[in-house]
Amino acid sequence: MKNYNLYYLSMIVLVSAMGGLLFGYDWVVIGGAKPFYEPFFGITDSPGLQGWAMSSALIGCILGVGVSGRFSAAFGRRRLLIFSALLFLASAVGTGAVSDYTWFILYRILGGIGIGIASNVSPMYIAEVSPASFRGRFVSINQLTIVLGILMAQTANWLIADDVLQGAGTEVIRASWNGQWGWRWMFWAEVVPALLFFLLMFFVPESPRWLAGKGHYDRAGNVFARIGGQDFARKELDEVKVSLSRVEEKGTLRDLWHPRFRSVIIIGVVLAVFQQWCGINVIFNYAQEVFAAAGYEVSDILMNIVVTGVTNVIFTFVGIYTVDRLGRRALMLFGAIGLTLIYSAMGAGYFFSVSGVPMLVLVVLAIACYAMSLAPVTWVVLSEIFPNKIRGVAMALSTFALWSACSVLTYSFPFLNKGLGAHGTFWLYGLICLAGAVFVWKKLPETKGKTLEQLEKDLCA
Repeated sequence: MKNYNLYYLSMIVLVSAMGGLLFGYDWVVIGGAKPFYEPFFGITDSPGLQGWAMSSALIGCILGVGVSGRFSAAFGRRRLLIFSALLFLASAVGTGAVSDYTWFILYRILGGIGIGIASNVSPMYIAEVSPASFRGRFVSINQLTIVLGILMAQTANWLIADDVLQGAGTEVIRASWNGQWGWRWMFWAEVVPALLFFLLMFFVPESPRWLAGKGHYDRAGNVFARIGGQDFARKELDEVKVSLSRVEEKGTLRDLWHPRFRSVIIIGVVLAVFQQWCGINVIFNYAQEVFAAAGYEVSDILMNIVVTGVTNVIFTFVGIYTVDRLGRRALMLFGAIGLTLIYSAMGAGYFFSVSGVPMLVLVVLAIACYAMSLAPVTWVVLSEIFPNKIRGVAMALSTFALWSACSVLTYSFPFLNKGLGAHGTFWLYGLICLAGAVFVWKKLPETKGKTLEQLEKDLCA
């Protein structure tokens, strides 16, 4: 414990976690720009084009995840993060600069590829450089930067879109400063953190576990030694060598179906899907509909969005503090059971036409519960349960499942809300959370305090 260079470790973790910051910003910024770019591109009367503008980044996410597993295994975690920084930078500049809808979509897809890569590689890199006793809280920092990026986007949108003309028509908005330039500056504001991420990643070392997997034992040992001293480096390197010598897998998709890995792959994919299908992202993606159903006016909804963003940040800190103390399994159970109960109450509130503050409180409780449990802990578990040789492709498969589940959730909510009503929709999410709690109870072992190599031995024996 005394030999760990926590200052150095914290610095490289924070820099690599900037991928999460840009992930959060890029994901949310379009919501604030939506009222202004839609009149500019003339798509206010076209639900299909509106939906494509909002969801096109998801296609990029899936593409990014698809290439990140194999490319991170072949070229290293660091190079992929540098590449993702370039994609964020190009997307921020390009999305704000275009005046053609098709190019707008292409740059959104480009940013989505950056999101897909960063969401996969950042937590994986952090897990591979972190000592077992700190791994949970350090990987959770990636989730913290995601919610900080979300809050940053919400704040930037609010500050840039000042003096909005309430009730103004499409042509008035299109001719206004917001309609011509405001939405552009919302995207351009991402240039600063993207450029910073790109430059700082050149001062971050490559993952020592990836280096060892490529036979660069001296370089891997040097990184481990700088993190925890020579004794720590020898111990970690010996465990990595043993792990790499057990099997001959090359880290391809075909290897994931080896009987030895099947159960851990199932755990990873199910948890990734559950993190999305628990339904919390509906509150972020469809905040206007959720709060409008609770009786709030448009002016109040903007303030409520800020409240939910601040709640998200505060309780992510709670998750970081508790993940290495209470453990991953306990927090996952807490989140699943907690959301089951809260969604039951929310459904009842919508069913009996409860409005105002009581519903806002329930929404805030749901976000708080999610932010301290399923949001950060899922990424922690995914980053640590897979064996060294297949971690890249296994993490990519799980992240692909996560983004695919996000696509289904985002696309299905309007239909569920129309068919089942707000009450039925949240009761359905409650049932999914109950099923998730059962799965965690039966299938997820506790992983805190164990090295990645110890977990491989326990989970893939």
